[in-house]
Amino acid sequence: MPLALVDEQNFEQEVLQSPIPVLVEFGAEWCGPCKTVAPELEALQQELSGKAKIVTVDIDRSPTLAQQLGIQSVPTFVIFHEGRPAGGKVGALRQAQLREMLEPLLPRDAGALKPEEVFKLQQAGRISLVDTREPAVWKRSRIAHSVNLPLDDMETRLEELQKLPEPPVLYCRAGTETKDLAARLAGQGFPVSYLEGGVLAWEGAGFELERPD
Repeated sequence: MPLALVDEQNFEQEVLQSPIPVLVEFGAEWCGPCKTVAPELEALQQELSGKAKIVTVDIDRSPTLAQQLGIQSVPTFVIFHEGRPAGGKVGALRQAQLREMLEPLLPRDAGALKPEEVFKLQQAGRISLVDTREPAVWKRSRIAHSVNLPLDDMETRLEELQKLPEPPVLYCRAGTETKDLAARLAGQGFPVSYLEGGVLAWEGAGFELERPD
């Protein structure tokens, strides 16, 4: 879906008064890199639907606005939150880079923990990590000191979760399965936390996996 085009007439309403964070691309029709980044923006818009808004401003159609915000080259990306600029970058960026700009302002799902948060809690001995992948996968590589309770068995083995020495934090490969499981368990009156992004995010953040010989 194409991005909404914002101009000087509706910038305040669409951006400054928005209840959710807004990523504004300042571009122009003649800008080649702007065309390159368009699919990245559209994909991010779909990914973050309801959590953030992504719009574009044509600096040739809104020169006063571009001048007021000090836009000197295109594409330039500026994030607005609660009516104020909250960061910006210049140049053709990928979807992951654009999402990283918005990440600190996005609403968190209930129970979601970032790898850095999980690492600190584990180091402090305040959580019990639960690997929900298949046993054969867990045996090959895992986060150190985790226990294995496969996803398919989880809802019939809640008593084992309750008996862990510390509050459980679930993890899977990419975080999506444990996110869904955490939501189901919360609906059953058993809220648990999970590692956002799973093993992939853990390694992406620079933390190692244990790989027994």
